Amino acid sequence: MNRARDTLPPVLGWAIAAAQEKKAEKVTVLDLHGVASFTDYFLICSGTSNRQVQAISDAVEERLGQGGWNPAQIEGRALAEWVLMDYRDFIVHIFTERARLFYDLERLWRASKRTVIAE
Repeated sequence: MNRARDTLPPVLGWAIAAAQEKKAEKVTVLDLHGVASFTDYFLICSGTSNRQVQAISDAVEERLGQGGWNPAQIEGRALAEWVLMDYRDFIVHIFTERARLFYDLERLWRASKRTVIAE
């Protein structure tokens, strides 16, 4: 069952918009309410290159920072195969396509509600 995009928290919408402005692909939100206790949502997207993955992460950090949202932690930015940005209430995962297929978070968290964001 998919949730409508407009029912997501506004800050998550800002992160989605920032990622899409940098041409992120396969943007998906997993609603982890009732499935995980450490966060409420995963925002998952892909870039076509390491540089694009870095650009997407920079754009998300800048956009959310303008709204006063700063990540508790960022991992993986140096190699940019998988950048994880922990905003406590949600976690942004930005992958190269190869890494996304390998880790397959959508399969691992298949019990969650999924929203595929139109490009």
